[in-house]
Formats: sequence, structure tokens, C-alpha cells
Amino acid sequence: MSYVKIWIHAVWATKSRRKLLTKEIRPTVFKHIHQNALKKEIFIDCVGGHIQHVHCLFRLKSNQTIENVMRLLKGESSFWINKQKLTKSKFGWKDKYYAVSVSESHVERGRKYILNQEAHHSKRTFQQEYEEFIEKYGFQEFKDMD
Repeated sequence: MSYVKIWIHAVWATKSRRKLLTKEIRPTVFKHIHQNALKKEIFIDCVGGHIQHVHCLFRLKSNQTIENVMRLLKGESSFWINKQKLTKSKFGWKDKYYAVSVSESHVERGRKYILNQEAHHSKRTFQQEYEEFIEKYGFQEFKDMD
């Protein structure tokens, strides 16, 4: 048996960064993402976000890839949001996302950051946060995530 514990902090945005994740639907959407992940044997520690993006802290198993986990989380949740008619217009996620590994010693800090998105975005826009991530993690070549 293989023992694997790789923490990933992933962020993805709504298509065209539309402000569709209203305060009213966010808890329902985040809860659904979490529950759906459990059915697919994806261990999500926490899900948070704001009006146009989602943060997720999850742990990879030995047979999982970031690409497959993201495809399952984003694809199913987009389909579900539309099926439930949670938004007035058609809902979708951007194709791209970004993900970074999180060391075990920083998991709690990452968790607090993700769960505190509402307060965090009262001080800083998603665009500012996005640019900080690009700089911090050296993703300059991906700066055109739009």
C-alpha cells in the first residue's frame, strides 16, 4: 500500500469573471462541491470563495491527479448549478485554474485563508489577489488566465 499526503490549494473563477456566486448561493454551492467530492473519493478539507471565484484545499490520493480532480469538481458543479437554476443566466467556470502544493505545516494557515474569503475581499479585489498569486508562485507565464 502506498501512503500519499499531498495538499493542494486550487483556485478557479467563473466564466468571464461574472459575479454569479452571490452571498445567497455560495453556501449551497460550496456544500455541494464538498459533498460531490466525497462521492468521488476526493478529500476536500475546505471550500470557500467570493462572488466570482472558488478556493479549495484538498488532498490527493495516490491514484488522483490535479487535472482529474479539477475536471470532476468544476464540471459537475457547473452542471449542478445550472440544473438547480441557482443563477438567472447560464453558469460556467473558466477553463483554467491554478493550483499550488501546500506543506503540512501551512495547511491550517491555508484553511483560515480560504474560509475567510468574505473578510479578505472586503480589503482586496479578486484581481489584486490574482496578481499576488501570479507573483508569489511565479506564474507570470500564465498571467493571461482570462
